[in-house]
This record gives sequence, structure tokens and C-alpha cells, in this order.
Amino acid sequence: MPTFVITGFNDRGQRLRQVEHADTERDVRERFLSQGYLIHSVRIQRGWGGERRRGRVAIDKFLVFNQQLLTLIKAGLPIPRALELLETRARDERLEALLRRVRARVQAGDLLSGAFAQEPSVPEIYTTTLMAGEKSGNLEEVLARYLQYQRMALGLRRKITSSLIYPTVLMSLVVVVLTFLVTYVVPQFAALYSSLDATLPGITLAVLNIGVFIRGEFFYLLGAVVAAVLALMYFGRRERVAQVIDGMVLKLPLLGDLYWKYQVAMLCRTLATLLQGGLPLVQGLETAAAALRSPRLRQGLKRTVQGVREGEAVSAGLGRHHVVPRLAVEMIEVGEGTGALPQMLASVAEFFDEDLANAMTALLALIEPVILIVVGTVVALILISLYLPIFSLGARIQS
Repeated sequence: MPTFVITGFNDRGQRLRQVEHADTERDVRERFLSQGYLIHSVRIQRGWGGERRRGRVAIDKFLVFNQQLLTLIKAGLPIPRALELLETRARDERLEALLRRVRARVQAGDLLSGAFAQEPSVPEIYTTTLMAGEKSGNLEEVLARYLQYQRMALGLRRKITSSLIYPTVLMSLVVVVLTFLVTYVVPQFAALYSSLDATLPGITLAVLNIGVFIRGEFFYLLGAVVAAVLALMYFGRRERVAQVIDGMVLKLPLLGDLYWKYQVAMLCRTLATLLQGGLPLVQGLETAAAALRSPRLRQGLKRTVQGVREGEAVSAGLGRHHVVPRLAVEMIEVGEGTGALPQMLASVAEFFDEDLANAMTALLALIEPVILIVVGTVVALILISLYLPIFSLGARIQS
């Protein structure tokens, strides 16, 4: 019997997420509707033994699709007709298949948000944004805000990725050079000095022993590294392990602060987009949690949502649970006091975007020479330790 994940709201407006077993999706919907729930989405659960996961559509192609959809809606085309037209013009097989399934659900009577909500590859913020636009009757404006949000988020992501290309290439070359020296060059010198039966300095012996050991156990060491990475990926999905790793990352000097700023910028921009689209604050906070990749910050945001339900100000909750830095708390508090919370959240996101970009530039400018200095020192020590006995032998021969 298939397993379904149901997302909806009860009569008090609280967002619920529950796993149920049923023969069909229709059975699940009827069961929860009879209990008085407002259903947002019903998805079949993926995973081991579940239905095969469909491929995810690339974000840039999904962005282009939404731009075209917005244009067609503004031109007055009905949504089923617009979906059909975009489906026939889709150049990506995954996008075409997704639009085919969505169009079939819309033609069967589902809302556009509900049709997209049944696709596991579609982010929740998108379906929630569509739902807010449908409820307010302002789908065009809400969709335009989502497009603006995605462009800014994608631009920030690309800027960070491009900044990391040079250090990544440099580190890869460093690993290749050091691996070649330690696994090939050093053992060659070890064989040479062994045949000469020469007395070697301590630093030379240490380097030769390390090189011979790594060459002899190379595949075992490589297997151990791969196994450690796979174990980290597997156990890192568990909540407790993920929180421990996340806490260690957040405490890293410089890098932890950059990671936090990136998370805060994404959270504030997502929440601003949802609130501007007409979504209630509590529901917006719950949906915005999907923008957080940090389990610890996500847990803090859930506690904040609970406090907001009980009447606490959102700025107080975010500060008390250390979801955002103190500066962001003060800016959000001003936005709450002036009734301009969505605009202030957008300003917070822009501020941290700029701060993050400047910090990344400064950090990369510092990292590159440090890498070169450290690698140069290591290579120099290896070469000196290898050639030092040759100089000693040459001096003995001359004497």
C-alpha cells in the first residue's frame, strides 16, 4: 500500500504534516477533508521501496518557464491553455513531463498550486506562493515577486560559486602535485638510498617512511577516505548527526559566520516574498524554513513560530533562538513597529547579501596567497629532505 505525505491546516490555522497509508491519493484527501482539514498538498512518499524519484528540473529552466507563464497569463490566456502551449514548446524532457502531469491535474479540477504541490521536485515556497496568489486573486503580482526572488537568489548562488572556482582548482592541483611527490618521487629516492646504504638525516628518514607507507597502502587509504565520505553523507541525513555537524560548521572561524549570513539572507528574502504575496506571518515562517539548510537554525525557527502563535513578536523569537544576528533582529523589530515588515526583511536580505559578497572577496584574497605559501613550504621541505643526503655524499666523495 502506498505511503502519502499530507500537508494541510486545521481549523485553528496550524500547519500540519502527516504520513498516511492509503490505496489512492483520493482516499487520503477524502479522509482528511471529512475531519475538517484544509489540504495543501498530498504527495506519495519517496525513498527505499517507494516510487522512483523523478528527475529535478534545472532551476534556470524552471525560471524561464515561470517567466513565460507570467507573460501568457498577463496576455489573458487561461492557465490550462498556457500550460499546454508551454508544454509543446519545452526543450527539456523533465520539464515537459512535469508540465504534462500538472496540466492533467489542472484540467481535472485542481488549482495550479495544488497541481504543482504533488510534484516532489517543486519547492514548497513556489507552491505556497501560488496558493497565496490564488487566494488573493493576484496571481500575476505574486508570480512576478517569486521570479524576482529566484533571480536574486540564483545570482547570489552563482556569485559564490564563481568565487570558489579558482581556490578549488588551485587546491586540486596542490593535491595532485603532493600525491605525485609522495607516492612516486619519494619511493624512488628511498630505493636509491637503500641501495647506497647511506646514513640519512632524521627529516629524510621521516619523509621516506611516509612516502613508502602511503604508496604501499594507497588503495586502502583511498578506500578509507571514500568510506568515510559515504558514511558522513549517510549518517549526516539523520537529524541528530546533522545538528552536530551543523553546530561545528557554525562555530568555524570566518567560514561559520559566512555560512550564517548566507542562511539569514535566504530566510529573510524568502519570508519577504511570501508576506508580500499575502501569506499570513505564521504560515510564511513555516514555509520559509525550507530555505534554511542549517538544521540548528531551522529548529530555532520552529521554536520562533511556536512563540509567534502564542503572541510573541517575531523579532524577539528570532533573537532569543539565535536564528539571525543581533543587527538583523533590530532591523526586523523596526519593521514590525512601523508595519513594514516585508520591506524591512527585503532590506535585511540585501544588507547581508552585500556583506557576504564583501566578506567572500576579502577571504578569498587572503586564502589564495596562504595556500601558495603553505604548499611552497611543504614542497620545499620535501625536496630539501630528499636532496640533503646527496649533498652529504658529494661532500664525502670530494674529501
